[in-house]
Amino acid sequence: MTPEIIYKVSQDAMMIAVKLTAPLLLPSLAIGLVIAMFQAATQINESTLTFVPKLIVIGLVLMIMGPAMLQMFLDYFQELIRDIPHLIG
Repeated sequence: MTPEIIYKVSQDAMMIAVKLTAPLLLPSLAIGLVIAMFQAATQINESTLTFVPKLIVIGLVLMIMGPAMLQMFLDYFQELIRDIPHLIG
């Protein structure tokens, strides 16, 4: 294995990680920002006020995007397994 191959495999793995986590992190970030603005405006400092909506949003995103995320991961993994002879040799 050359350093270029290791770099390419690592780069692909990082891109898949970003693609798999972005659908979960971005809506959670947006909900957290909206709730933080609401808390700042009303001066309500309740920790469960941010936790419960984020949990609900993450659950909904997983229900909607979960199959596509799983398929993306499986496609990457199968491609990686198929490329093992090329990567080693």
